[in-house]
Amino acid sequence: MSDLARRPSGAAPAPADGDNRYKAVQAKLRRLGQALDDSTLELEGLRRSMQTNASRTEDAARDVENAGLDGKFVEMTNLVSVALGGAAIEVRNLRDTAQETADLTHETRRTHSQLYGALDDIRSNRRERTPKPGFFNH
Repeated sequence: MSDLARRPSGAAPAPADGDNRYKAVQAKLRRLGQALDDSTLELEGLRRSMQTNASRTEDAARDVENAGLDGKFVEMTNLVSVALGGAAIEVRNLRDTAQETADLTHETRRTHSQLYGALDDIRSNRRERTPKPGFFNH
């Protein structure tokens, strides 16, 4: 049995709401990075569980064979073991992709902060209103 918690369907860690202000983008990137980090941990737990179940099923196939049962049951049990092992490999690949995406998200957040953090500080600390980005492009 898996210990993975169900999440509400359609729940997005960072809603695409069109708010592109500096602090909003930083918050969205932080939430996305955290969600990806969490999924990486959950996927690793799932992979370990699947690998353990694959090993147990392989042992069960051996026990079925040693008990002298019909060979088709041994073959079916072995097929389940192989399928679980293959699924564990694919979950590992998915975990690796989630981790890579999380790392890129954290890097993007840092880069965004380096590029726009000082500008946001200047704009946020002024009493006078300043033009929105793109104002002078018209």
